[in-house]
Amino acid sequence: MTRFTVNNQPVQYKMDPNTPLLWALRDASNLTGTKYGCGNGECGACTVDIDGEAVRACQRTIGAIEGSFVTTIEGLSRDRTHPAQMAFLAKNVPQCGFCIPGMIMATAALLKKNRNPSEDDIRASITNLCRCGIYPRLVETVLLAASVQRGDETIDAPPSPGISPTDAAREVPALIPRSK
Repeated sequence: MTRFTVNNQPVQYKMDPNTPLLWALRDASNLTGTKYGCGNGECGACTVDIDGEAVRACQRTIGAIEGSFVTTIEGLSRDRTHPAQMAFLAKNVPQCGFCIPGMIMATAALLKKNRNPSEDDIRASITNLCRCGIYPRLVETVLLAASVQRGDETIDAPPSPGISPTDAAREVPALIPRSK
């Protein structure tokens, strides 16, 4: 059994220790924000934070990270108020959205180490691929996130990510008539 911490929760996977972290997160923990892209560590769609480092989850086995602390996009900030998340929303970066969780995780890991990254630091640290071509806005977005994290700038909090299940049941009319 492999044990480590995911999003501040201790986990114990009853999977082969050679299982890639990506599949343990997606299949066993239902943390589907970590995306499968290329499977060989080049695209970065599966980027997570392991002990403060941006890591491609498809390239790490669960056995290799025994005792580590893993943060996925779901654990970064439930209310989307991490500076990286806020900056990506404020700058309207997401298009198709597939690469965005990995880019946000790479940004968050960079900002943990470097509160004031240069454009060159950003380009060297965030090597994730984007099929939509958000690169022209990426550097500006990461610089904004760094500025927000340092407290030099503010961004309005994003809207709530949804409504509660009880609100949904009360506000959405039933689509299927209830039998009596």
